Amino acid sequence: MGIEQETKQIVITGIGGRFGRLVAQRLHRLGEYEVVGIDRRRISGLPKDVRHLQVDLRSKRAQDVFRTGRVAAAVHVGLRHNPRAVDHGSSVVGTQRLLECCREYKVPKVIVLSSADVYGPRPDNQQFLTEEAPLLGAIQFPEIHDLVEVDMLTTSFFWRAERSGIRIVILRPVHILGSVHNAASNYLRFNRIPVLMGFDPMIQVIHELDVVEAIVLALKPKLHGVFNITGPTEVPLSVVIRETGKPVLPLPPAVFKLAMQAAWKLRLSSFPAPELEQLRFVAMVDGSRARKTLGFRPRYSLREAVRAVDGVEVERRAALDA
Repeated sequence: MGIEQETKQIVITGIGGRFGRLVAQRLHRLGEYEVVGIDRRRISGLPKDVRHLQVDLRSKRAQDVFRTGRVAAAVHVGLRHNPRAVDHGSSVVGTQRLLECCREYKVPKVIVLSSADVYGPRPDNQQFLTEEAPLLGAIQFPEIHDLVEVDMLTTSFFWRAERSGIRIVILRPVHILGSVHNAASNYLRFNRIPVLMGFDPMIQVIHELDVVEAIVLALKPKLHGVFNITGPTEVPLSVVIRETGKPVLPLPPAVFKLAMQAAWKLRLSSFPAPELEQLRFVAMVDGSRARKTLGFRPRYSLREAVRAVDGVEVERRAALDA
């Protein structure tokens, strides 16, 4: 009688965040892998057979997960997108340790969730930025320097990993809307949404569950590369706000900036003032590579994405989307 082969694992970093839990639930429902999460935060609401290792990604205990040789894929969603974080550099070091572990223990697939924010909104941007565009997001918004550095670090690791048989996928989604606490969703949570007088830029948004599905598609064994992940369409900011049904508060740019800086400092707002550039200039991306190579198509409409910001139906819909 043969020895039963152990089930392969998917390791999810940052499983303690709202988005990390959605990814864990979706991958758990695939039924093909044992799901192991690494996150130093306490977590509730995970499926009972999802194992949570409550340690820092940089620790030796986190590295021990990979020594078993059972890890089929690492899904890295544990990047710090919080501009209030004081532990700058932890995401970079954590990512470097993760990539080193995956190379040493020959993990065949690594998926890193970055963001289209790494390109940066600029008045001289092309209409649609491809994956080869320079990553200039930290110039106007230094708080995302770590995110840009992680993306560049993973890209530089890409070619060395290919020679070792490791397939790297970097996903750069547009503004994610849903239960997540990011700048885009927090902006739409204002009771009266402030807008810059004289500006109505074209923007792109995507439902958080569509981003989860892009991660699932990225698990295809031989697939590798960098992919912009786009939502249903690109529309003026005013159209997105209209979908919320909320009133707007038009403000001159100087007044808006001062008000946001004060609200941020007093912790009355979770929308950082440097994000104002997103309300002024275009930073749209080309998602054709993901459509062609990943086979990705957003399932949720603009209206569904905007209305997911309150988070009311997200987890129930996630359970039905298997």
